[in-house]
Amino acid sequence: MLSEKSRPLIEATLPLVGSRLGAITPNFYSRMFAARPELLDGLFSRANQNNGEQQKALAGSIAGFASALVANPDIIPETMLSRIAHKHTTLGITEDQYEIVYKYLFEAIAEELSDVITAEIAEAWTEVYWLMANALIKIEKGLYSQQANDKMWMPWRVIEKNAAGTDSMTFVLEPADDTPVTVARPGQFVSVKLALPDGLLQCRQYSLSADVDSTSRRVFTTKRDDGGEVSPVLHNNVQVGDIVELSNPAGDLTLDGEGPIIMATAGIGCTPSASALRALAANGADREIMVLHAEKNLAAWALRDQMTNDVDAIDSANLQLWLEEPTEGFNKGFMSLEGLDIPENASMYVCGPLPFMKAIRNQAIDAGIPSTKIHYEVFGPDLWLAGTAA
Repeated sequence: MLSEKSRPLIEATLPLVGSRLGAITPNFYSRMFAARPELLDGLFSRANQNNGEQQKALAGSIAGFASALVANPDIIPETMLSRIAHKHTTLGITEDQYEIVYKYLFEAIAEELSDVITAEIAEAWTEVYWLMANALIKIEKGLYSQQANDKMWMPWRVIEKNAAGTDSMTFVLEPADDTPVTVARPGQFVSVKLALPDGLLQCRQYSLSADVDSTSRRVFTTKRDDGGEVSPVLHNNVQVGDIVELSNPAGDLTLDGEGPIIMATAGIGCTPSASALRALAANGADREIMVLHAEKNLAAWALRDQMTNDVDAIDSANLQLWLEEPTEGFNKGFMSLEGLDIPENASMYVCGPLPFMKAIRNQAIDAGIPSTKIHYEVFGPDLWLAGTAA
């Protein structure tokens, strides 16, 4: 709950703080990594620091949270924070690290706002920070308590490595020790931690693409990003028999219990839908399921065989495919909901490049699907929230 003392100060300074977050967040990360360089080894993404995406995501989350408090000071927007908390738990974020972030973030705020900041304004934004931090800590403690073990990283052995589409790879792993395995839910992801060629440890989240309810297998499918740091190592260096470290599963893009389902995906964004389809097929689902997928061309579809087989196994499921490169028998161009028979009371799950998700969400709302029933997953820092807050 935002105090009556702080609310008018936050409301008055939010536009100014929001306009300067683009300077505050790089200042913060620069300060923190200078003082605590170990946080970049196995925790923060170096690539997302270099391209500025992590700074944008942090700025967006702060501004979005503050805006939500101003609009509803008695309510903590836990739904908004849930996505952040799930990613935090696959990185092993701990309560004491919020103190570290606070120290360097507010040093950066004091410097970048030195011309306007007062003790009262600093106190109000401190309240906002700790409301957000404590809400995340609470959610994260709950998520950690749901795991089958109390470890952050566990060794898993690669037992299969299979090409998937033109530039993706499916990895199948088995436990390499006797640590109890947390059963995942369809749509969830794990973090993979690898040593890069220069020795720096880096983590990336990858959606599980099949067999999520297994305690003896983890399956994830990744697209190679030639400009990235982790996926090239996964694709080029990790071989069958190698041991890699995985986190417990997390993620809130999971299916609800009833009603029709629409899965709208593009490119490698199909992975969480693929795991959901596999689970629905295995459990003999009778829900109406629309599977909508978009690709550059048919060969690029990473999980084509798995998804088409699972759609065929579900009597109430149907599939439509859009291809940028025209192919007979399929929709041409970009995905569109125009002309589709949208089921009443459907829940939609969207995953793919950010422009694709924004376009499909807008079309879905125009088609009558309530925004509360449209769920999405952003791979990497949540720049959707950052853009919304801006």
